[in-house]
Amino acid sequence: MLFLRVTGSLIGVIFVAVFQMAQAYEGTPEEIGQMIATDARESARGFNNFTANMKMTLRSKNGREIERALRLQVLETGNDGDKTLFIFDQPRDVKGTAFLVHAFKDKPDQQWLYLPALKRVKGISSSNQSGSFMGSEFSYEDLGAAEPEKYQHTYLRDEACGDYECYVLERVPKFKDSGYSRLIIWLDKEALRTREVHYYDRRNEHLKTMIAEDFKLYLDKFWRSRQITMSNHLTGKSTALVWENYEFGTDLDESDFTRTALQRVR
Repeated sequence: MLFLRVTGSLIGVIFVAVFQMAQAYEGTPEEIGQMIATDARESARGFNNFTANMKMTLRSKNGREIERALRLQVLETGNDGDKTLFIFDQPRDVKGTAFLVHAFKDKPDQQWLYLPALKRVKGISSSNQSGSFMGSEFSYEDLGAAEPEKYQHTYLRDEACGDYECYVLERVPKFKDSGYSRLIIWLDKEALRTREVHYYDRRNEHLKTMIAEDFKLYLDKFWRSRQITMSNHLTGKSTALVWENYEFGTDLDESDFTRTALQRVR
């Protein structure tokens, strides 16, 4: 939600498959970067669909916290980007709010927000996806899919990240409406799990840092980061996401991820 698919996108960070890395990539830094990013994305395919519960904690600069409870539903859609639905359950002031993402490889994602108080679905245009998602430090853009085709990747270096050795990549968005000039991403060599992402705004200043931790293996194949924290260096605020209760192979289908379905979610 979130490889941030992460990184720049969230779901890709949550969702990384076990991947036995080749020990060496060959080519220019741009070719190597694109190969690593593509391998990370391809290794995450094959889950079909899943649901999970999420706790979102908003923290102010002075430590004040607001908690929200959400449900997450994700549907894999073959060779294009996935479809993702976020549904807010608590507290009362956001209950029933739902956010739908249709991700694509070769064009900006389509996004819609259902606001129960207004009983209407609002489209989030690509030019507005750099805005804050429900007051959090995640933007709408962060919740889309970081498909490799949408970015120019450049391999920068190998570097230790915690207990792991990581590839460090620069990711530059190809679409003009992105809120970022570039991202710097750390992926561990063991399984191409996104460990850290630095987001640079359009003035090329370091705006935010995302840390993914507490990974767990599911179905002997897919890793999940069960906690992701996004810190905003400009405001001093942060948002933490914690996942639990994953369920794979549910009865979700395409009809659950339409604009019409948004108004029926409970």
